[in-house]
Amino acid sequence: MNFNIECEQEADGRWLAEVPQLPGVLSYGANSDEAILKVEALALRVMAERLEQSETPPLAIHISIPAVA
Repeated sequence: MNFNIECEQEADGRWLAEVPQLPGVLSYGANSDEAILKVEALALRVMAERLEQSETPPLAIHISIPAVA
């Protein structure tokens, strides 16, 4: 399963990133990179918790983390 991250800047200047396929998985950051990093980590924690609690069956997931220059 692939997850999408949507990111937008709020009126107050903060950035909001969310994973629409995982309700409630959203995070704020001072910039888009920070918001995305936070929401990626949260998505992984939520998926791990769901698997540990047997709330979702194991799925084939693809995680790609871009290399840092």
